[in-house]
Amino acid sequence: MTERGDGDDREGIERERRRWLTERYAATPERAPRFETVSGLPLPPLATPADLAGQDWLGVLGFPGAPPYTRGAHPTMYRSRLPTVRPLAGFGTPEDTNARFRFLLAQGATGLSLTFDYPTLRGYDSDDPEARADAGKGGVAVDCLEDVEVLFDGIPVDRISVSLVTCNPGMAIVLLAMYVATARRRGLVPDCLAGTSQNDFLMETAVTTARRALPPAGAFRLECDTIEWAVRHLPRWNPVSFVGYNLRETGATAVEELAFCFTHARAVLRELGRRGLGVDAAAPRLSFFFSAHRTFFEEIAKYRAARRLWHRMVTEEFGATESRAGILRFHVQTSGVTLTAQQPLNNAVRAAYQALAALLGGAQSLHVAAHDEAYCLPTEGSARLAVRTQQIIQHESGVAEAVDPLGGAWLLEQLTDEIERRTRELCAEVEARGGIVGATESGWLHARLVASAEAYRAGVTGGRLPVVGLNCFTEGDEGLPEVFAQPPTTARQAARIRRVKATRDAARCARALDDLERVLATNETTFPAVTAAVEAGATLAEVHERFRARYGAWTLPLA
Repeated sequence: MTERGDGDDREGIERERRRWLTERYAATPERAPRFETVSGLPLPPLATPADLAGQDWLGVLGFPGAPPYTRGAHPTMYRSRLPTVRPLAGFGTPEDTNARFRFLLAQGATGLSLTFDYPTLRGYDSDDPEARADAGKGGVAVDCLEDVEVLFDGIPVDRISVSLVTCNPGMAIVLLAMYVATARRRGLVPDCLAGTSQNDFLMETAVTTARRALPPAGAFRLECDTIEWAVRHLPRWNPVSFVGYNLRETGATAVEELAFCFTHARAVLRELGRRGLGVDAAAPRLSFFFSAHRTFFEEIAKYRAARRLWHRMVTEEFGATESRAGILRFHVQTSGVTLTAQQPLNNAVRAAYQALAALLGGAQSLHVAAHDEAYCLPTEGSARLAVRTQQIIQHESGVAEAVDPLGGAWLLEQLTDEIERRTRELCAEVEARGGIVGATESGWLHARLVASAEAYRAGVTGGRLPVVGLNCFTEGDEGLPEVFAQPPTTARQAARIRRVKATRDAARCARALDDLERVLATNETTFPAVTAAVEAGATLAEVHERFRARYGAWTLPLA
């Protein structure tokens, strides 16, 4: 088997490197006591072929579109198809967000991502006393099927892929049911729907934590119900997107981001296998959502390691034989946590190089954060610039013209190997703690995230991690430029809820909700019952109350 750099005099290279380090490099003082990625991976002063000695080129690196897919999911990569420009939007009422969707599509977006407000994610209707202050803030308010119909009015859902993001399973199953019902009301066959549901139980139990969260086991059951139904009935829909991004925003390192996603995916594959869906049918429908954080080469290496890890997991552990099963598919969003309210135009630069890392790492889909997201929802101008950033990288930079242009770079391959090694070790630790559900129930996962978040915060506040405009190169009180004006939401949503409840067939709705409660007590897949309930006029909160009645509320282990 051919080795990396076969023919190089590795012993000679290593001998000359040691001489260079002692005679030349050591003669000049370094500007910092150590150099490492934001996740703590050491960065050597110089990488050479000697660092990769003894590794099998084809088995570890290979070619794009061929196992283990380190160099890319497809042979031609972006020479055939550019990554989807998938901006994130969601605020106010469905009418407000629909207008933003139309604007983004007019600017050249080729996919859409929809984010929901906090009451929706927590299972409250907008007119609930506990929800009124937050309705429509940070995402769109969705209370009933009519809301989803308005959201996508005039949007060609049969021709454009849509991601339903920031969703825990208790919401993901309801929102996808509403989306499918909307398509049916248009006379569309659900087979035509393309997109993704986030549908990750960690969103509720480890990221957007709040009281009355469903217990991990119950949320995991609903997650797998949605996945099972979609695998069987929605051939173009990705029914889960394992949320590495949100874990990273919470504080996870690059290694933790991958390890928690892959141990979660492992648990899903095992559960689907128990339900009669083998890895060759299930794995091609699972997708991932990763962050593009601040350390450029670490992020590129992370995506490469992720593809290799996924291929090896599904083939070696689960015995996948279908080639599509071993191909990792993922969306990337540039990091929100790295943005600053101070000197916010700097964020446009941060987002641009993070987006470049995503493309150099082989992402299939990308959202670039707007420069004003550190202090408000994006204005139309900042959202347009975020779309243009992707378009400039795709069409002007030239990075999309070559397949895996950085493949073989010694530093990059060394980081890829190190991330893979550390991720495997952490995956083993999660499994030893009861898998992803057990590690969450015990609070171990939360403790890891808190420790990593505190290390990052300390690095920033202590100056070890420089943030331009925040802890270095500051300019005092600069004030804020244009701030997005949040439209009022609660009254408009409350009026729609009243109208829906007044005009629906109350008896039919009650029967549908009772049937859902019956199904929850069995091993049946709940998705058809949820769909029947929303089509009968049940609101999101009414459906979610049946989930709570079955599973109760979980006390998060955050002592």
